[in-house]
Amino acid sequence: MPARAAELVKQAGSEDRAATTVAVIQAAIAVKPSTAPSVVGAIAHSVPDMAAVAAGTAAAELPKQATAIAKAAAAAAPSKAGKIVAAVCKAAPKDYRAVAVIVAQTVPGSAKEVLAAVTSAIPELKSGVESALAAYSGESVSVAAVLDHATASVAMEVAKGSSVRGPTVGPPFVAPSLTPTTIGPLTSGEVPTGGRGYAKP
Repeated sequence: MPARAAELVKQAGSEDRAATTVAVIQAAIAVKPSTAPSVVGAIAHSVPDMAAVAAGTAAAELPKQATAIAKAAAAAAPSKAGKIVAAVCKAAPKDYRAVAVIVAQTVPGSAKEVLAAVTSAIPELKSGVESALAAYSGESVSVAAVLDHATASVAMEVAKGSSVRGPTVGPPFVAPSLTPTTIGPLTSGEVPTGGRGYAKP
């Protein structure tokens, strides 16, 4: 199946290639979901320009296989590592860290490209990634460490924001009515204005 899928994509005209890639991936997954990484890898190897499309489509259909799909695509088309990471992270954002780390390990020297791809897919991580990278002066970059730093930075910003904001009264709030109301057939009766006559403090 992987070889056949790759051949179908390769034979498609350039203007139809992306649509063909999506259709081929979806058809392959419908028949046998476990083949997704190998089908994506075959397409990425045969037509590298379609690696990100294939990986993103497969990850959207099978988010639990996102990491394996990204690894297969990056191994087959290492020059497209960044695009593959961006596509898979958009399709399966919860797995962005695992996807980025596995692609960076699969394609040595791609760390900065991979991190840029993550921030394009998940913009809220951008400032944290940039501040972590600024501390790396010429040393080899650890994708896992940078992303952990960025995630911690986002969490700190959220915590700071929530401690500053006070309670607000907004739309589920309804002002209490002082008009007597009938509750229902079993508990019918009017509640007198001002409550049930409890003693005031």
